[in-house]
Amino acid sequence: MTVDIDKTSGPSDTPPAGPEAIKAIPVRHYGRYVSAVVAIALLVGVVYAFSQGKINWDAIPDYFFDDRILDGVGKTLLLTVLSMLIGIVGGVMLAVMRLSKNPVTSSIAWFYIWFFRGTPVLVQLIVWFNLGLVFEYINLGPFYKDEWSDFMTPFLTALLGLGLNEAAYMAEICRAGLLSVDEGQTEASHALGMSHSKTLRRIVIPQAMRVIVPPTGNEVINMLKTTSLVSVVQYPELLRAAQDIGQTSGAPAEMLFLAAAWYLLMTSVFSIGQYYLERYYARGSSHSLPSTPFQKIRANVLSLSSRSKPTGGKA
Repeated sequence: MTVDIDKTSGPSDTPPAGPEAIKAIPVRHYGRYVSAVVAIALLVGVVYAFSQGKINWDAIPDYFFDDRILDGVGKTLLLTVLSMLIGIVGGVMLAVMRLSKNPVTSSIAWFYIWFFRGTPVLVQLIVWFNLGLVFEYINLGPFYKDEWSDFMTPFLTALLGLGLNEAAYMAEICRAGLLSVDEGQTEASHALGMSHSKTLRRIVIPQAMRVIVPPTGNEVINMLKTTSLVSVVQYPELLRAAQDIGQTSGAPAEMLFLAAAWYLLMTSVFSIGQYYLERYYARGSSHSLPSTPFQKIRANVLSLSSRSKPTGGKA
């Protein structure tokens, strides 16, 4: 008996079809939509309430670039820069003293930080302004001699009050940055014959800057706003100038909004500078630098444009 084999019934030469591609369906987050609507509604409500209030908004642009306001802005910036300079230099010195093995210098630094961090800066400003009750004269020998009331001007009071207080906070920031550097770096430097001061300048401080810079940027912005407290010692910075104009123009509330707008403008500029400074010092510690705001905007625009383009398909 013969068996006929049908040659056409063999396996096909074409490979079997693979599994179908999984179509991912994004999860809808309805809570996000609800929270966005609620936030927008609250924002609209606040804007509407301010627009209906008894506030003369036209007075703000009239005085926004007034000479007294611009002079107050300049003095605010000057006081901020000089106070931060005193705070940074004093903070570095106090941090080194605090980490010193000498118990005397370490104790002095600890007491300074404890005192200035433990008392409000407003109280310190008032105390500096009224030290004439304790020291009637200031006598520096052949160099300078005068009455305390003439020596302690409003500007010097503001500078000492803000700068010395800031030094206490910067000391803790600098101390944290110095402790973040591995001790092996210092040991290796000493093994190469470098002195302690040279090791700090060349090895430790440059590496500690990555930790010191971000909180220092926050301190600069905070100092800019804290300068408004020196109006109590009669220093004509931005807030004092706005208050004086408000009393003479009959628009005290409007001038406060004007001062707030100037503070927001200056802090925004400082925040941009802080961002790029942090990015600069992050070069050695990060494999890829974070995108700048302009790069993020460009990436989002390109992604939106690519999504809007129609995708081709088989006819």
